Formats: sequence, C-alpha cells, structure tokens
Amino acid sequence: MAMKNPPHPGEVVRDAIENGLGLTVTAAAEGLGVSRKTLSQILNGHASITTEMAIRLEKGIGSSAAAWLRMQMAYDLVRAQRSANQIKVKRLARAS
Repeated sequence: MAMKNPPHPGEVVRDAIENGLGLTVTAAAEGLGVSRKTLSQILNGHASITTEMAIRLEKGIGSSAAAWLRMQMAYDLVRAQRSANQIKVKRLARAS
C-alpha cells in the first residue's frame, strides 16, 4: 500500500548518516565520493537520489540500491499524483 505522504529519501539518508553513523555531512560526502553540496542537496530534499547515488548509498550505508530507488520513486509518484488532474491525456485506442 502506497504512503500518502512519504518523506523525501534525503531525510532517511540524513538520519542514517547523522544519528546512525554519527557522521557530519562533510565526512559522509567524502566517504561516498561526492561533493558536500551534492549530498546536502539530497539531504535537504532539493535533489533526487539517482541510480548512481543509490549504489553509493548501498556501499556506504548498507541498504540496497533498489530500496533507495523505491523510496525516491514513491516520493516522486505522490508528488506527481497531487497534480494528476492537470495532466491532460486522451485515452488511447487500438488503431483501426
């Protein structure tokens, strides 16, 4: 069952880094091999977790890349569904 308002996965990453591992954003970014700015944008919900970042998180934190991507997809889908009534589409039918 889909969540009505899933958190941005960056919140989960932040919790894992700061509370779980006790690391600073700078230390975590260095360990993940990304810039502090890149990681900060994810943690603050201003950037999405890409497939590459999901692999980095899998290697660095331990949750599977697929799990990180599922979290991102769930978040993105809920946001898109909020404006679904503005998406105009004609129902497709088999060509005759």
